[in-house]
Amino acid sequence: MAARLKEKYNNELKQALAKELGIENSMAIPKIDKIVINMGLGEATQNQKMMDPLVADLASIAGQKPIVTKAKKSIAAFKLREGMPIGAMVTLRGDAMYEFLDRLISVALPRVRDFRGVSAKSFDGRGNYTLGLRDQLIFPEIDYAKVDKLKGMNVTIVTTAGDDDGARALLKSFGMPFRVGA
Repeated sequence: MAARLKEKYNNELKQALAKELGIENSMAIPKIDKIVINMGLGEATQNQKMMDPLVADLASIAGQKPIVTKAKKSIAAFKLREGMPIGAMVTLRGDAMYEFLDRLISVALPRVRDFRGVSAKSFDGRGNYTLGLRDQLIFPEIDYAKVDKLKGMNVTIVTTAGDDDGARALLKSFGMPFRVGA
């Protein structure tokens, strides 16, 4: 069974986006390429065992095993050596990407405390959107009792749109709750 948002995109949103953006070539209509979820943990330099719950949380949120990211350079001031694990990341594509986006928009973001919408200024100029989340507890997959430390994460949505306006229209059509007026 295909993802709900993927079917919605192919059946409804593609035509609406082409009309809204004035695109005639169907291959030029913006679409989501991939979603990258990144969790950094600087304290892992002192204690290597802190990486295990981070990797487990990220695996349950994304639905696939994350890659442990390692330091590229040694930095003495941070007691960091080259090759030390300092975070974890997951790249989602295809149906898993659409499933995650659906859960993010419809379940996780409404659970954020004092939520007034996500920033409409977090585009990078090339049609990619990055969203910072303060803790992992907004995802229903995470068991509150097993969490020892709150960890934030970055969710980057990479689109094929060439500019921010196309990406903003794409994400808005998927139902991304952008902040109004601020």
